[in-house]
Amino acid sequence: MTTNNVHPAPPFDAELAAVLGVVNEQLPPTVTPEMIDLLRAGFVTDVPALLDGRSISHREQTIPGPDGDLIVSIFARDDHSAPGPGIFHTHGGGMIIGDRFTGMETMLSWINELDAVVVSVEYRLAPEHPDPAPVEDCYAGLVWTAANAAELGIDPAKLIISGGSAGGGLAAGTALLARDRGGPHLAAQVLIYPMIDDRNETVSSHQIDGTGVWDRGSNDTGWDALLGDRRKTDQVSIYAAPARATDLSNLPPTFIDVGTSEVFRDEDVAYASTIWASGGNCELHVWPGGFHGYDSMAPFAALSVATQDARLNWLRRTLGV
Repeated sequence: MTTNNVHPAPPFDAELAAVLGVVNEQLPPTVTPEMIDLLRAGFVTDVPALLDGRSISHREQTIPGPDGDLIVSIFARDDHSAPGPGIFHTHGGGMIIGDRFTGMETMLSWINELDAVVVSVEYRLAPEHPDPAPVEDCYAGLVWTAANAAELGIDPAKLIISGGSAGGGLAAGTALLARDRGGPHLAAQVLIYPMIDDRNETVSSHQIDGTGVWDRGSNDTGWDALLGDRRKTDQVSIYAAPARATDLSNLPPTFIDVGTSEVFRDEDVAYASTIWASGGNCELHVWPGGFHGYDSMAPFAALSVATQDARLNWLRRTLGV
């Protein structure tokens, strides 16, 4: 598409806009390849501090992956006993940064509210490990989680997958793999502003350029790292870029949310529309004025609270808990 007729992006929510100024002092809108190492160095999670004041336990487990061992982190309430919801988590970070603790605040809330068990996988990152390494690692983690559901305290009928940003894209790709390989049954998929289209040619991908968080240039950095020369060609699989899929039938009930003022807006709305066109079940929330990741960067803003409530309410209805 040409950019001649692209209007300015929708305005940021006023409360979020004030936070964005502070965020951009530490994280500029555009992430370039030269920034990857520096950003990775900032992702060192203090797990005891993360769990401080919460009655939640954490342990690590080494599991088999497609090209060697993988590590997963397992979180559950201290009083967890009866099998209940299981959440397989795929973290965000544009395919290039982050670790299995990224986005964990939302998961910890669901552990408390739903008495869920969360398994979060440390998948390999691009560009050192290009596609299909990340999504195959995630699929291996899902298969392991389903096979060990009883030991983990998970009801197999209530196993879901969830991820945010790149993790949302990997969750969608993993769900497609599970569908097409006859893999683990999923009760739901929760795709939080998912990164799903390598082509980067929607209106919103042009509107969010040099502004917000994870803009058009950042998206180029992430997809180039994951796909290299295959990007924007017909050599890209639906498991790497789920927006390429034209048949989204036979997927689990799906929840998608996204902000109006972020690069992923239009591809996420289109994904929901394709699910509906395929006869599927999808609930879509498009939050006015939300920038990418606003709920984690400004968790007490009114829009963030409403966003988290919508996710949790949907999970309660879908899982019957």
